[in-house]
Amino acid sequence: MKILAGDIGGTSTRLAYFRADGGNLSPMAEGRFPSKESGSLVEIVARFAAEHRLAADRACFGIAGPVREGRVRTPNLPWSIEASELASALALPTVYLINDLEANAYGIDLLGEKDLSVLNPGTPDPTGTIAIISAGTGLGEALAYWDGSAHRPLPSEAGHADFAPRNELEADLLLYLRAEHGRVSSERVVSGPGLRNIYRFLRDTRHLPETPAVAEEMRQGDPSAAISKAALDGSCPLCGQVLELFVSLYGAEAGNSALRYLATGGIYVGGGIAPKIIDLLKRPTFMVAFTAKGRLSPLLETIPVRVILNDRTALLGAGRCALLRTS
Repeated sequence: MKILAGDIGGTSTRLAYFRADGGNLSPMAEGRFPSKESGSLVEIVARFAAEHRLAADRACFGIAGPVREGRVRTPNLPWSIEASELASALALPTVYLINDLEANAYGIDLLGEKDLSVLNPGTPDPTGTIAIISAGTGLGEALAYWDGSAHRPLPSEAGHADFAPRNELEADLLLYLRAEHGRVSSERVVSGPGLRNIYRFLRDTRHLPETPAVAEEMRQGDPSAAISKAALDGSCPLCGQVLELFVSLYGAEAGNSALRYLATGGIYVGGGIAPKIIDLLKRPTFMVAFTAKGRLSPLLETIPVRVILNDRTALLGAGRCALLRTS
């Protein structure tokens, strides 16, 4: 059986053909496309299929956005995606659309030790709920519950829930962003654009000086990448403070996710940002924020926390979902 799988985000669209042999997925062809340079997912899929001249028996796409009745209007792309349109383009009776974090949850079972970095070993419960939180172009969260024989993923849009400040600095950050956006979600601070928001906040309200070279790099290229790079190499004190606050906010929201889903099976931190700042995540800031939950702090200390290092997890997960679906 040949499976076409996709991981569709606000920045990149990744597609792959897999050959399914039992429960294993063997890659046949793979490609990555800048999402914003195309007018639709159908356009990218048609180009990829024509390039490799392969016909899929099944197809599944993990998409950053809420999937309802086979449709997705992507929050970070001007796309409206319909399963029926993709099925027609691929000459398939059905195409599966799932949330991208749901795809990540499907992919976790395919990961090995080398694909994960442990932030907290905790006391894992093999039958407990697991949760995934993923900061990239946006902020995604999902869970997978134990059905008696396996973990079954469920999507969520928890990244769009309200941002809850924990101290005066974060309250000021909320007010700063509320003046611009009205309502402020967690995604406004824990994401690539969130790094830019925190940067502007500290620059404008705490009057921390910019480093001219970094400011220019932000204007010319990807601001989030410029901030992270300058913070990690120590060339910009402002960027260093931005990333420190970002890591704390990320840890706090991961802890919120653990509480929402009672994720005694573990929390998995995914997305494109985490592997790039893994050394910072291993410092105390992330886990201190993760476990600082008042009377439930002892519970949070027992929950395993791992960072997903394999950036193909959602792609593999979409393939596995297509393999497991029967209707």
